[in-house]
Amino acid sequence: MNFDRKDYTDQQLTGFYERLLWPRMIEEKMLVLLRQGKISKWFSGIGQEAIAVGATMALDSDEWIMPLHRNLGVFTTRDMPLHKLFKQWQGNQDGYSKGRERSFHFGSREHHVCGMISHLGPQLALADGVALAHKLNNEKKVALAFSGEGGTSEGDFHEALNVAAVWDLPVIFLIENNGYGLSTPTSEQYRCVSLVDKAKGYGMEGVSVDGNNILALYDTLKGVREYCLKNQKPYFVEAITFRMRGHEEASGTKYVPPHLFELWKQKDPIDNYEKYLLQQGVLQPAQVEQIRAEMKEKLEAELSLGFNAAPLTISTPNELQDVYAPLPLNNSVQVINHARSFSNDVPEGPELRLLDAIKQGLHQSLQKHDKLVIMGQDIAEYGGAFKITEGFVQEFGKQRIRNTPICESAIVGAALGLSLKGYKSVMEMQFADFVTVGFNQIINNLAKIYYRWGQNADVVVRMPTGGGVGAGPFHSQSNEAWFVHTPGLKVVYPSTPMDAKGLLIAAINDPNPVLFFEHKALYRSVSGPVPDSYYEIEIGKARHVREGDELSIITYGSGVLWAEDYAAAHPEIAIDILDLRTLLPLDYDAIAAAVKRTGRVIVLHEDTLTGGIGGEIVAWIAENCFTYLDAPVMRCASLDTPIPFNIELEKNFMAQGRLEETVNKIMQY
Repeated sequence: MNFDRKDYTDQQLTGFYERLLWPRMIEEKMLVLLRQGKISKWFSGIGQEAIAVGATMALDSDEWIMPLHRNLGVFTTRDMPLHKLFKQWQGNQDGYSKGRERSFHFGSREHHVCGMISHLGPQLALADGVALAHKLNNEKKVALAFSGEGGTSEGDFHEALNVAAVWDLPVIFLIENNGYGLSTPTSEQYRCVSLVDKAKGYGMEGVSVDGNNILALYDTLKGVREYCLKNQKPYFVEAITFRMRGHEEASGTKYVPPHLFELWKQKDPIDNYEKYLLQQGVLQPAQVEQIRAEMKEKLEAELSLGFNAAPLTISTPNELQDVYAPLPLNNSVQVINHARSFSNDVPEGPELRLLDAIKQGLHQSLQKHDKLVIMGQDIAEYGGAFKITEGFVQEFGKQRIRNTPICESAIVGAALGLSLKGYKSVMEMQFADFVTVGFNQIINNLAKIYYRWGQNADVVVRMPTGGGVGAGPFHSQSNEAWFVHTPGLKVVYPSTPMDAKGLLIAAINDPNPVLFFEHKALYRSVSGPVPDSYYEIEIGKARHVREGDELSIITYGSGVLWAEDYAAAHPEIAIDILDLRTLLPLDYDAIAAAVKRTGRVIVLHEDTLTGGIGGEIVAWIAENCFTYLDAPVMRCASLDTPIPFNIELEKNFMAQGRLEETVNKIMQY
């Protein structure tokens, strides 16, 4: 192994050594503690330390890094104290994730380290979002994301690199090629000669480097960083290395030919660098022993602090409280209660269609928040598939109104990355059906990040949804129930223009991820008064649409219109209608009040019957309001089939056609 000291001083070279040695000594101790049962799991980076340490040293301390589970050197080089890291590895409440996450699945805003999720690839897109924020802020900063050679097979890898290239983002994609994805060798992972060859396909530069040579790695990353800053472009780095232990300790290494361990032992990054420093006279044997002795003493002192952590205290209220980031105190925003549509205090305003109300809410939010970015397919010059953002790019510019490639996962990830830098973002999912290809980012990254390590996700995903337009199975399905099951998300579904504007503004002001459902068939068919002012309607509060004492219909979205039409056509029944407006969190007080008003309840929704939110509401009523019921709670929902294309078949599919039958059944009980 050849080391080029360039113009580094002896002190700098020694500093590299100390940074490199520290995570190795920690790991060796952790492996002992693992065998003693004092930590539960360990992903070893022994043999790969030079990559994490060198890359982190090459960046400024306030530049975000997206590490993975084998990058202890990132955490130690960012000077995260060992005693707190150890508490994290023990699952202690004084760790970085309060005992809610394992080993390296956590982050720290203070240290500009972003916690990973187990799916590996999504980290790359977050770096895109951070780099975009740097670009918007005119900051001379980069973001760096780690991946392994196995992760380059994931779709998230392709999407993130493509977005970074198309948007000219200063991102460093650092691939640790250690030869194996768990037990699968590189020969079964890809067919290119070298991973760096992939860079050309994305129109970006790339370089392969000896990942075990700390000086070569550091020097390369320094140069790559300067390139990214100067050219405002991404760069691909493949670091060649080897994993000397199992994927994690329990998996072992029997699948690795023994001669490879002998070969790579000779390339050990610490042994070789230590020999070099001794040969060059930078260090003397006594100094090496002193450094190791001091580190061992420090290690034991830090572990003593870690072992003295307070016992875990379980608090259910604290657990529930930490699912969502707290709402900011914002007295400058008008909040319209609008809880009873038939009262005399309903605000006035010009008549707007649902589509126009959403457009107005977006427009006023863009004026209110300089750090609000809107992203989506065809949303700039074209104005979006439904023309809601038409004209925005002329007023706010292409930096804030951003057309995206067709890559939903990467754009959700980039939105989360923007949030790390204090930006708000609204992503338009062109059709709610397309959310499946961004599902992982929403369910596992956006929803859980605040609970896991206290980082909020200030992201709104707009979801044009619903049938009634003859668009078939992939442009008409109702999929809101998928997200209601996920703690950490908020799910909003307005049915009127006034609610749509106020709830959208509230969603953008909310520091938590919000799925905002907009019914396509209502865009141009529903109109109503909408105040001109910038106002919120509180998320989590239902609207009492119509007062009655014989039958309550609890519904949302298109179901509100169906219920209103049915009530108007059947004045002989005193029908009470509750529009939920928010599906997560539900307004249980309003639901209970609706049950008490009539004693008979139908839960109506356009979604299919099985697994729809109606089942959850019915169960809650049975558990909490049983004594007020005069009949079983009934659901009225669409057929348990995909939604068909033919209009007549679609009408047969829809719950609306079964509402009268359901009403008759419950009234005759």
